[in-house]
Amino acid sequence: MPAHILVAGGGIGGLATALALSRGRHRADVLEQAASFGEIGAGVQLGPNVTRRLQQLDLGAALAPVAAQPDVLVVRSAGSSGAELGRLPLGESMRRRYGAPYLCIHRADLHAMLLDAVRARGAGTLVTGAHIEQVELSDDLVCVSSTDARAWEGEAVVGADGLWSVARRRLDTHGAAQPPRATGHTAWRALVRQADLPAALRRPGVDVWLGPRLHAVAYPVRGGDWLNVVVIAESGPAGDARDWDQSSSLAALQAATGRIGAPLQALLEAMPGWRAWTLSDRPPLASAAEMAHERLALVGDAAHPMAPYLAQGAGMAIEDAVALAEALGDGDAAAVPAAFERYAAARWQRNAQVQQRARRNGRIFHATGPTRLGRDLAMRALGERLLDQPWLYGG
Repeated sequence: MPAHILVAGGGIGGLATALALSRGRHRADVLEQAASFGEIGAGVQLGPNVTRRLQQLDLGAALAPVAAQPDVLVVRSAGSSGAELGRLPLGESMRRRYGAPYLCIHRADLHAMLLDAVRARGAGTLVTGAHIEQVELSDDLVCVSSTDARAWEGEAVVGADGLWSVARRRLDTHGAAQPPRATGHTAWRALVRQADLPAALRRPGVDVWLGPRLHAVAYPVRGGDWLNVVVIAESGPAGDARDWDQSSSLAALQAATGRIGAPLQALLEAMPGWRAWTLSDRPPLASAAEMAHERLALVGDAAHPMAPYLAQGAGMAIEDAVALAEALGDGDAAAVPAAFERYAAARWQRNAQVQQRARRNGRIFHATGPTRLGRDLAMRALGERLLDQPWLYGG
């Protein structure tokens, strides 16, 4: 008989997990702390490794009308020249190399697509207002309780409750109970209709600007009709580290970035408004024990929050979801502990590698002095060879 699994968290990772498990006929009840299912934020980049998993979940057709498929990624200097440093072909080039497209999507559109698919499967209950307070495990059952004294029982629990995960604290592993680490970086994001921008500022592809202690990214979403812009600078906290949707301003952003080149400055000034959040992460995973134990498994940021310098946070959560479902297959409740152990063993090293590479990218993107000059020379000389990531996109 299929297992009854409780999924703590109804974000992208939680919904992807519920959908993947339902395909093995398991019942997956999703417990979301918000009053309704929804998503905030702006854009998400989905490399071929991620879109391939979404195709496995039969979401390829649903992706097409809401995502944008950029043809190229261009890296530029954030300085006065705005000079091109390197480029990576996307579009059909990615499809040929990796068998799946490179897409950009609004986070809310990805979340809504997953939610619709979970509802259509009808293989579990969707619960809102569930502020998880405690996770209890026994040999055969799990119990999840909330702050309003509600409780749910199942045969396994998947923690998809993000950076400040309650489920993570239940794992008896080194450092699991430690709070996340503030990175000293703050991110600002903005979203605008392309039609509202001057023609020179519209972006059909992915553009990246690198500068001392900062970088910026712009790419299309919502079928290309909207433009998502993110700037990350080494700056003090924007506010409450747990709040990643804080109101901000161009003035606050400019105070953090200092002087930048006119081409990028013009784009930032054209944005209708800015939101900000303080970036936090955890050390890269050191063992499979940090992802699962007995009847508890973690996915996404609950297990391996990562800096956004490889654009793989949502992607690794979706990879986790598919891998977890594959490990369990159509096994029953008795098979859960061994399946979760296989899942963690298969995933922890890849997730740790992405965490490590993302941190390294942050140092490279924000380099100063001779390191910055060396980076720019290498980018101009090697371009596509440096920007492509076969180990990641082919995985």
